[in-house]
Amino acid sequence: MRLSFLALLALIGCSSPAPLPVVDAVDLQRYAGRWYVWARFDHSFERGCSCSIAEYTVMPDHVKVLNLCNEGGSWRTIEGKAFPVEGSNNAKLKVQFFWPFKGDYYIIALDSAYQHVLVGEPGRSYLWMMSRTPQVDEAVYETLSAKAAELGFDSKKLMRMKCAE
Repeated sequence: MRLSFLALLALIGCSSPAPLPVVDAVDLQRYAGRWYVWARFDHSFERGCSCSIAEYTVMPDHVKVLNLCNEGGSWRTIEGKAFPVEGSNNAKLKVQFFWPFKGDYYIIALDSAYQHVLVGEPGRSYLWMMSRTPQVDEAVYETLSAKAAELGFDSKKLMRMKCAE
């Protein structure tokens, strides 16, 4: 009998997480603009940031990404590109800050007014809650936190951020 690699991993208790569902579709023109990160998982590339901002600009063949991080009162920036994944209706993107590496950017919750978004990746290691405004209502946080937990993210790891314009 021949076992596939995934079947073998499942037998020994090593399985990959369930597929991560995304929203039905994203209008990139409406999504473009400034988003404030007001809750996120801790990770090395935003460690020490008291405020993070993402700005998206739709270009002919990609989405320009500009991330800003306020660290100790000064701003540092990094620029990248995002490429919509074919067949995802723009709900899945591949983000690239350093060639040739690309990371998954999945839009897993987005309100109809494009004011609040929950972004993650299939391994559940990265998670961001963003809004068009620096501060959000506690009910929005609770709703998105519950959605993240429902999708297999450890929402207890969320760190709240404070941005002021």
